[in-house]
Amino acid sequence: MLLPYLLYITYFAVLLYYFTQEQSLLWNPVHFSFRRLNLACLLRAVGGVRWNSSFKSAPLLTAAPVRALIDEHISIKGRFLPPHSPITVCAQMQSDEGDLWEAFAHYNTNADGSVNLTRDHSVGGSYLGCEPMGLFWGLQPAPGSREGLRLRKKNVETPYVMLLSLLEGHVSPSERKITPLAAVTTERWYMAPDVRRTEIRQDGVVGTLFLPPGPGPFPGVLDLWGMGGGLVEYRAALFASRGYASFSLAYLGHKDLPGPLNRVNVGDAYFKSAYHILQDHRQVVADRIGIIGLSFGVYLSLRIATRVGVKPSCLVCVNGPVGSTTKLADADGRTENFENEQTHWRFDDQGRVSFKQMSLPANLCPESKVKLEDLPCPLMYIVGEDDLSASSTENANLIEQTLRAAGKSQLFTRLSYPGAGHLIEPPYTPNSRVSLWSFKPRKLYTLWGGHPAPHAAAQQDAWKKILDFMDSHLRR
Repeated sequence: MLLPYLLYITYFAVLLYYFTQEQSLLWNPVHFSFRRLNLACLLRAVGGVRWNSSFKSAPLLTAAPVRALIDEHISIKGRFLPPHSPITVCAQMQSDEGDLWEAFAHYNTNADGSVNLTRDHSVGGSYLGCEPMGLFWGLQPAPGSREGLRLRKKNVETPYVMLLSLLEGHVSPSERKITPLAAVTTERWYMAPDVRRTEIRQDGVVGTLFLPPGPGPFPGVLDLWGMGGGLVEYRAALFASRGYASFSLAYLGHKDLPGPLNRVNVGDAYFKSAYHILQDHRQVVADRIGIIGLSFGVYLSLRIATRVGVKPSCLVCVNGPVGSTTKLADADGRTENFENEQTHWRFDDQGRVSFKQMSLPANLCPESKVKLEDLPCPLMYIVGEDDLSASSTENANLIEQTLRAAGKSQLFTRLSYPGAGHLIEPPYTPNSRVSLWSFKPRKLYTLWGGHPAPHAAAQQDAWKKILDFMDSHLRR
């Protein structure tokens, strides 16, 4: 008489065990199938009890791969949800400075109780429509955060850790008391495993060298940023992750460089030395080196290529001028203080500054203008048509006209993106239309431009074409 009761007790014990294991098992389909098979065998062994159960799997959120480079696509799916129901997918992460960034999107589940961000459309939140990576490029500072934040990776040897969660209904993540239905964590890296990072302090040059895995030799990239100063490593780390020996170079606003911090205190010899440090490295192909510059880094890239005495194989220029926006202090390219000349600064009704007028070709420091007709190599120039920090279209036009007149039009490639702003960076990273520029002598915010969705599309397309362009000229 006790046998039926023992069978039922055994059945419930087995079912309880597998219910508690369900979440972890679903991460590994192979193990999951194996355990399912064992469960079926065990039930047959205890008599094949028939039981009509209303058990349902718990909601599940997956992200694949859970660890990826910043420019790689992530597939996000929700399962085991009520069919045709409103849900919210939320992303949250902390910046290296400790600020909370977040994005969210409203979806309606399909008939099978699933949602797939690769194919389904957001109906509200941080973005609309089918945007598989919208939770990444749509990140914004959480409500109550400090003003004027811009997301920039400071430590490339650690990832951004992103918490993705499923919430019931169409809600906002600022409603903190909501308990997630399911969650998963992903890691986003600029630096691939086995990429080597080396700080360079040589012959007065300040920078960081990134080398891809393996013995090489590798094509090289000299990486130059703008007048924000400091040493910015994340783009160079990503180039190394894509097979390039990449040298991120500081040239102002760094403690190991001559002061003051608000002007360029190094000249042509400095950039020539930096180029040679990269070129002379035993794991770099000496005659396959490109230069990429953003903003003021565009002027420096053009200047290095035309007057410093080196011969790069190609240039990539993103939203910058063909001359210095600040008066030169000497013929070697050092500048006066950036804040000294404010004639062409423009302020909006909220007191935020735009530097766009400064970089109109007619407003550039005349003696600094690059002799574009001397350009020795192919040039890709990228324009954000909503750039509020540089007159990118006008500078691109001047380059194109000058090269055509010099019989070098074949060297010029232009990419132009409506709705994109100044800061065209690696893909799936959020744009800041406005950010804090300086604290002293007063707090100043600057306008970069760019609208979220078209800017994100520009970054994705431009990055692919930058890599293709560099491959064609550095891996020939």
